[in-house]
Amino acid sequence: MSAAPSHPLKRVTPPGWAEEVLRDPLALLSDQAYLEKKAANNALEFLNLWPGGKPPAKWLPSIAAIARDETQHLGLVLKHLSERGGILQRVHKNPYAADLGKLVRKGQGGKELVDRLLVSGLIESRSCERFERLAEACEDKELSKFYKGLVASENGHHRMFLELAKTVLPAKEAASRWETLLEEESGIIDRQPPGPRIHSGIT
Repeated sequence: MSAAPSHPLKRVTPPGWAEEVLRDPLALLSDQAYLEKKAANNALEFLNLWPGGKPPAKWLPSIAAIARDETQHLGLVLKHLSERGGILQRVHKNPYAADLGKLVRKGQGGKELVDRLLVSGLIESRSCERFERLAEACEDKELSKFYKGLVASENGHHRMFLELAKTVLPAKEAASRWETLLEEESGIIDRQPPGPRIHSGIT
């Protein structure tokens, strides 16, 4: 299964990453649970972030669909975690998302909103790619099927965020910013520490 058709990332995750993080599958599932929770909350925040007036027809339905999917994913992750005797860790950090957040042009109106949408798209795209790797490497057949099932959803989410960004700023400007952020993301993922996390560094 090739990663190329599903995402535009500049830095491709090698298969060895999945083998490494799957040494602690329960910690990986706990990490993912927090990512799904954050993704759902993040999507809902966009409901009221349209700059003014009536939002485009696709805005509210797209945001609601993403939030619904992420909430469903959270429930499934917690189910897999519980069935395998794992527990949800009480402390969670995601330096990858924090570093991407630093790229947002805060206080710049539409540019800030576009950056927030595109950063969300980047996170979805990276998650999509990582789930592909996990589906390939996971020896737990049920988990492998679960990860594989997430790929299309995450890919769809990243495309939705890109389309929404193009309703805030001209499509050409949004696309140019997307390319810039893709380059930045490749360096950010390289700088992440290793460990059983969806967005950990590549060793």
